[in-house]
Amino acid sequence: MIDVTHEINAVSRQVGRRTLDAGEVRTVTVGRTYPSPIDEVWDACTNPERIPRWFLPVSGELRVGGRYQLEGNAGGTVERCDPPRGFLATWEFAGAVSWIELRLEALPDGSTRFALDHLSPVEESEHWTRYGPGAVGVGWDLALLGLGLHLPAGADVDPAAFEAWSISEDGRRFATLSSRAWGDAHVASGEGEDQAHAAAERTAAFYTGAEPTS
Repeated sequence: MIDVTHEINAVSRQVGRRTLDAGEVRTVTVGRTYPSPIDEVWDACTNPERIPRWFLPVSGELRVGGRYQLEGNAGGTVERCDPPRGFLATWEFAGAVSWIELRLEALPDGSTRFALDHLSPVEESEHWTRYGPGAVGVGWDLALLGLGLHLPAGADVDPAAFEAWSISEDGRRFATLSSRAWGDAHVASGEGEDQAHAAAERTAAFYTGAEPTS
């Protein structure tokens, strides 16, 4: 049984901006502390045999300069790798290029702080205007949930069972609360409340199947 409220509250969410070599980017940052040592979390996030056990099947070369492809999702190039503290890679999906940066920190009690930045070009887009940070944030919340179910015992997350849960009442509640939490993070970054909360509700409607397709 997944405790939806606990899982939502276990995650920190931030929205901001920073500068890369490619220019100014928006940052959507998701973070969580896992009760596993940093080497274990690093292996779960970078070992191609383990990634499908909680996220998606991955192919390619997971090394600096290598290209990867997540089944049915994004692909890209690994640009930087600093085991076991993090990596930077492009995130190429539907013709758009953004970046993901993983940062791991070993804590004194033996647990690990996980933080992931999804970095997107600043130029205005219809997608960002309509959905805001929840457009990518809800998906990363679900990924962190999957990683939490996998750690620390190394259990496999059954993709069919996880997909069935995601469309259950609890799964829809998770997506709704996640969307609203990203709306709050958007407001905290300086976005107007009306725009941020409206985008969050559209994101929730998209993930729960309530948004009209036309």
